[in-house]
Amino acid sequence: MGQGQSGTEKEVTLQNIQQLYRKFARECPSGNLHLHEFKKIFGVNSRSSEEESAYMDNLFRSFDTNKDGHIDFLEYVTAVHLVLRGKLEDKLKWSFKVYDRDGNGCLDRQEVRHIVKIIHKIKKHNNPSVTDTNVEDVCDRIFELVDKNRDSRISLEEFIEGAEKDPWLMDQLKLDIGPCDWFMEQQEKTP
Repeated sequence: MGQGQSGTEKEVTLQNIQQLYRKFARECPSGNLHLHEFKKIFGVNSRSSEEESAYMDNLFRSFDTNKDGHIDFLEYVTAVHLVLRGKLEDKLKWSFKVYDRDGNGCLDRQEVRHIVKIIHKIKKHNNPSVTDTNVEDVCDRIFELVDKNRDSRISLEEFIEGAEKDPWLMDQLKLDIGPCDWFMEQQEKTP
């Protein structure tokens, strides 16, 4: 999910949120959104790449704050608010949480490499003109720019500071799945 606030993004109104609630209630009458439904919402299916599926797994896990295997309406509203109206720092904290697969509060090279690879493959899948990149080189550069104490681990503070200061790094770390556009499209489809 991109961290910047784009000037082209539409303002989310109370009416938009009410329509999203109606859609959630219609799509998830149990009051819970499960992983397979979450993937379906974002168009990830059996024809999707392994990377896209893994990416959605990470996103789902990050929104399932109580770790009960589904997203309830409160978690859904929190996610919608973060995606559509969240501050840069909050979006970076969320991105860090997506990256931190083992939940230990820091990122190691394996976690960074994994997510950089996924993001690049998704970008390439969505736009074939994206040039191939050496994931190891990107990972090395991220650690060079962000890992201030050189302990081969990136803390949340290092992550936020690095992303806020370096546009290249921000571009590498942002989680771009077009969520604002998707939520607005869903709202427009709602009768």
